[in-house]
Amino acid sequence: MDYQAIALDVRDDVAVVTLDRPDVMNALNAQMRAEITHAVQDVQDKARVIVMTGAGDAFCSGQDLGDAGTAANLDMERTLRDEYVPMLKAIFESSIPTISAVNGAAAGAGANLALAADVVIAAERAVFIQAFTRIGLIPDAGGTYWLPRQIGFAKAMGAALFAERVTAQQASDWGMIWEAVADDAFEGHWKSRAAHLAAGPTEAYRHVKTAIRGSFENDLDGQLALEAKLQGKCGKTRDFKEGVMSFLEKRPARYEGR
Repeated sequence: MDYQAIALDVRDDVAVVTLDRPDVMNALNAQMRAEITHAVQDVQDKARVIVMTGAGDAFCSGQDLGDAGTAANLDMERTLRDEYVPMLKAIFESSIPTISAVNGAAAGAGANLALAADVVIAAERAVFIQAFTRIGLIPDAGGTYWLPRQIGFAKAMGAALFAERVTAQQASDWGMIWEAVADDAFEGHWKSRAAHLAAGPTEAYRHVKTAIRGSFENDLDGQLALEAKLQGKCGKTRDFKEGVMSFLEKRPARYEGR
């Protein structure tokens, strides 16, 4: 696929998807949504971790209200169902770990696109804004799913109703994101985090995602059974054998992935 709205770079087992419309703060239009979906699906067997970030000063300002005519002509239900849902599910259901490296403002659907990743790392200059009620809408793009699970009912409701800026440090303190990083260290830090995951036990990471997400639906017995099943699968991998041998031999593990 010839990407126009994003840039895709795959090297050293790390796939970096850069939202690349800096002139509109990387606002999401139909082309960008399709390209993100395609890129995430395409690299599943070509990389061991995916990073999403933004070009320029912003991560993503949300829906491009100038895309395909005026906002009044936008069929929001169809757009969400046919364009956002495939993109968000591709990220959420990725078989390899995903990182959002939030380099600047993440607003509206852009904030919730970031939260779809397994891990969110933000520069201190970044802000997260559930901006929807400012224009008479509700949080979408997964916002009503991610937020209550990550920060609890009270803060999720406040973030949605007041549509106020949440700083990267606040987001980290609340549990919305994994960490906030000093601006001057941000790029080197997320690259180091991505390299760590790319060199790790990919199959175990996949089962970690399944187990933790399954915990929201299971009772204790169900979750313990799921853990046992997934651990059984991990115990049969080459990576487990390598992990044990590296421990016994007191050397760094050399994981091969899947």
